[in-house]
Amino acid sequence: MTHNTPLSPRPRPLHSLADGRRRPMTVAQLRAHGVSAAETNEQCRPGGPWQQLLPNVVLLHPGPPTSEERLHAVLLYAARDRGAGPASGAAPAVSVSVPVQPGAEHPPAPAYAEAMITGLAALTLHGFSAAPPLPSLDVVDVLVPRMRRLRTTGCARIVRTTALPTPVELTGVPVAPVARALADAVAELTDPGTVRRLLTEAVRGGHCEPAAVVRELNRARLLSRPHVVDAVDSLVAEGRALAEQRLYRMVREHALPEPVWNVDLRLPGGPHLGGVDAFWPEQAVALELDTRAHRKQEDDAAWAEHVRKREHLERLGITVVHLTPRKLRDCPEHQAAVVRTALMAAGDREPAAYVVVLPR
Repeated sequence: MTHNTPLSPRPRPLHSLADGRRRPMTVAQLRAHGVSAAETNEQCRPGGPWQQLLPNVVLLHPGPPTSEERLHAVLLYAARDRGAGPASGAAPAVSVSVPVQPGAEHPPAPAYAEAMITGLAALTLHGFSAAPPLPSLDVVDVLVPRMRRLRTTGCARIVRTTALPTPVELTGVPVAPVARALADAVAELTDPGTVRRLLTEAVRGGHCEPAAVVRELNRARLLSRPHVVDAVDSLVAEGRALAEQRLYRMVREHALPEPVWNVDLRLPGGPHLGGVDAFWPEQAVALELDTRAHRKQEDDAAWAEHVRKREHLERLGITVVHLTPRKLRDCPEHQAAVVRTALMAAGDREPAAYVVVLPR
């Protein structure tokens, strides 16, 4: 042995491994710290200082795990082997700052390749008041690619998908986006009241738009369940009411001329042209909110009808402004500028055909 010969790193003592904040570890991680399989089994014996929480996942203390330890244990169980490296198709987590209780600290999240928390646990992490607290959940749903060879066991329930969404990092763990987490939660729920409360809170709390939720429910083939359809109808009504409130606020706060609200347009003695959410008769400008739920069975027909109505109104010289609830929420000043531009351009157009305006 020469002075240039590197010394092998000394393994950490067993008691020092349990001193970290995140105490679940995989058998492979323990082996990397110099703990053999025999030593791990000895530590996990009945009455011993460690316990096997999930296959190949060891909790480095006796007694029940905390909610945070369960989340990390489930992710350690479901994540692709770190030694293989992240999969090329895995999307990095989007870091989001969320409030935590004073004094609470969350260590940096490890790179859990191809795994993220979903379902009710994810909704709780997103801040849903209608979702149960983490300690009351018997299982934690974890989303993984469809081809992964994993089984539901212990506190880990495996949910499979053909395409992983981009996760959001909350309190140190990767979490599925709200719409996807909702669909995974609803798939396991049979109580209509719970489903309705969760979907309503998603929209009322500003977590996502109704269309995004319905797309995920449709993708999960849940729209054939009567209690889910009823909840979706309430969701769409809630989303439309919020969108209308944003529209009223946009007109008021950006000093746009006051339109007539929610009216039907007809030709004198002629056919019904359709309803619009706002209409400025002097400028012949109509505004429509797109609050369609994007249900597969209805989407194509609803959009075709919308296009026919818009083309008919424009042939009559009426400008149609099309807004979505998401645009009204995210950039109302830009949408107000779009409406103002349409109103100002009225003087440069040929006069529109006379139409009858009726309350809707």
